Amino acid sequence: MDKNSALTAFAALSQETRLDVLRLLIRSGEDGMAAGEIGAALDVRQNTMSTNLSILAQSGLIRNERQGRSIRYFADVDGLRGLLTYLMDDCCGGRPELCAPLFSQTKSGKHPMTRPKYNVLFICTGNSARSIFAESILRRDAGDRFTAWSAGTKPRSELNPFALEILEQKGHDISVLRAKNVGEFQAEDAPKFDFVFTVCDRAAEEECPAWSGQPVSAHWGMPDPVKAEGTDAQKALAFQQTYGALQNRIKAFTALPIEALDRISLQKAVDEIGHENAGVSA
Repeated sequence: MDKNSALTAFAALSQETRLDVLRLLIRSGEDGMAAGEIGAALDVRQNTMSTNLSILAQSGLIRNERQGRSIRYFADVDGLRGLLTYLMDDCCGGRPELCAPLFSQTKSGKHPMTRPKYNVLFICTGNSARSIFAESILRRDAGDRFTAWSAGTKPRSELNPFALEILEQKGHDISVLRAKNVGEFQAEDAPKFDFVFTVCDRAAEEECPAWSGQPVSAHWGMPDPVKAEGTDAQKALAFQQTYGALQNRIKAFTALPIEALDRISLQKAVDEIGHENAGVSA
């Protein structure tokens, strides 16, 4: 990158919204974001966002790619590296090797701009159906971004056979599952959780505990399918409905631009998921 290109890049970043856009796209990594997602995350109107995206693209700091009917935007790694190289060319008195960590690459040649991985715990009473469903869905559908656990306040000794049958039908690996007491995750050496969701029907009646520490938490309450009565077919339907409701909620959760939201906005978003995404998908 030459001086004129560097000046163009710095001019593009001299405006607050454009700087926020670039930082957001860097955090989104290889997934990128659509213009509407960026605008919603930063609360910027569509026409203003279009102008800012155009300026950033012309500066060589971002790029766009059509995927189906939509256009997604990405931080341009080569452009960013070029700007850093221009700035650091004489790093440490002409010893650029001391600045190597700034330009490190993976073995594939791609810059390691990856999203953080979040720890998520799902809690219910027996840890034999609802929380097991949630753990399994998140692990399979977004295991690259989230590590999922589940536990129960009064865990049963065995997982519910109807729950296991549903999970097998949906293609989940059930060999990694077991009923666990929530106390396992309150010890000093337990994982530090970013999110804790209770999926009990009524938190007070089912004694779902308030979680200490700083995780974002929400109550995604739903009836316990284990308590369903009737024929085996009717009981199986209750488990199917619970699985579908949790799948909808987790889909909405994993679609959130977590890195772009402040804590208050993130808390509001996960609370709304518990109220608005209770529909069933088989």
